[in-house]
Amino acid sequence: MKTRSGFTLIELLVAAGILAILATLLLPALIRAKSRVQAIECANNLRQWGLATQLYAADHDDYLPPDGSPNPTRTATNVGWYIQLPAQLGLPRYHDQAWRTNPLAAPAKSIWTCPANKRRSNGRNLFHYCLNEHVNGTGDEARPIRLGAIAEPSAVIWLFDTKNLPAVGGWSFVPTNLHNAGAQFVFLDGHVVRHRCTAYWDFERGKARTNHPSLRWWP
Repeated sequence: MKTRSGFTLIELLVAAGILAILATLLLPALIRAKSRVQAIECANNLRQWGLATQLYAADHDDYLPPDGSPNPTRTATNVGWYIQLPAQLGLPRYHDQAWRTNPLAAPAKSIWTCPANKRRSNGRNLFHYCLNEHVNGTGDEARPIRLGAIAEPSAVIWLFDTKNLPAVGGWSFVPTNLHNAGAQFVFLDGHVVRHRCTAYWDFERGKARTNHPSLRWWP
């Protein structure tokens, strides 16, 4: 008596159909899992920036680091949060990152880059995180400020996910399409929170919301 070996065409088609259904069911779960991992990595980056800020203040008579140039160049490398804060953690300067000026280079996994952010260099700069310009002030309005002088540091935004190029900016820079239609923020006390985009963006009016009680832009 002959024993059958292998599969018939119908059996193969049925198996392929089952595999396709399983893949369809599993894909959304895999995408959600990847998104959660990316959000965790981004939050850890922002926590490190928050820690570096606390260390800087402790070492500099409670003063926060200077904002620095929003669009730093090779000739402006000595002053700015992207210079002073990495030094607190023993990390290389922003200007030493190879992906800073190379649009073809995918940023290495580091404190500088959010894994959910697909932006690349424009040939001059690349920032995935932005400093809140309303804390220290920028340009002619820049002024030194002590961390202890801020009444409620847990409510004041320090750094945040950004969709724009400059290293320093405000509410219009916050993306609405990262981390499950939201963005993450680190506050002046060092804690990190993810907010949905509706907390900081008014889609009907096409402009930022600046009245959320937990998202203060001004000290």
